[in-house]
Amino acid sequence: MRLLDTDTCVEILRGNERVIERRATVADSVATTWITASELYFGAAKSHRPKNNHALVTRFLATLPILSLDRSAAEIFGNVKVRLQREGRRLTDADLFIGAIAVAQDATVVTGNRRHYDRIPGLKWEDWIRD
Repeated sequence: MRLLDTDTCVEILRGNERVIERRATVADSVATTWITASELYFGAAKSHRPKNNHALVTRFLATLPILSLDRSAAEIFGNVKVRLQREGRRLTDADLFIGAIAVAQDATVVTGNRRHYDRIPGLKWEDWIRD
């Protein structure tokens, strides 16, 4: 499974042909998380065209499953967060939630923000924006 991060979703919504074509060629299932969905709706609400962008986000999110936090992901989140804090390498909760969900689901995060996700042990990622 591929798990789309917010930046990848934004590229799709903006019409980035390269990212759209890459999504179309992926044989695995493609999903996103409740965090990304929330961030997309936030971006739509603060945009210059909130009604239009809200509708665009809603149509886009209807095309893929939205994964929630389950017990396994919550445990991964807690363990990784404390380890990163002890190492002085903090990560935003949003990225850590996405990463924990991905590890729990054995999914690959699709992101252009790889330096954040490199901190999460066992996480696989791909960059459809730059690679």
